[in-house]
Amino acid sequence: QVQLVESGGGLVQAGGSLRVSCVASGNIISINAMNWYRQAPGKQRELVAGISRGGDTKYADSVKGRFTISRDNAKNTVYLQMNSLKPEDTAVYYCHGDGVATINSLGNYWGQGTQVTVSS
Repeated sequence: QVQLVESGGGLVQAGGSLRVSCVASGNIISINAMNWYRQAPGKQRELVAGISRGGDTKYADSVKGRFTISRDNAKNTVYLQMNSLKPEDTAVYYCHGDGVATINSLGNYWGQGTQVTVSS
């Protein structure tokens, strides 16, 4: 069974930093793209950052220059380093695996989310 588990969320003051992690497990052969989404109260879920297996990255304009996404393919892990945090960054952050391949399957999976709260 494929599972994605996030960690590293918490409470931080505006201007501070936080790093969230996501580990994928379940006899995984490879993962195409790994992404971070977030959903704030009363808002739609939005793509924050994404990274291809080869390391190509993309970012939402709202976080560009402040957040950095990276991955360790050997560990099936993706990270999101968040700097210069703002209260508007407060949300549940979700890990997403695109094209998660096992011996007999290929699909997309979501983690359960980790709460990030930025105080003003």
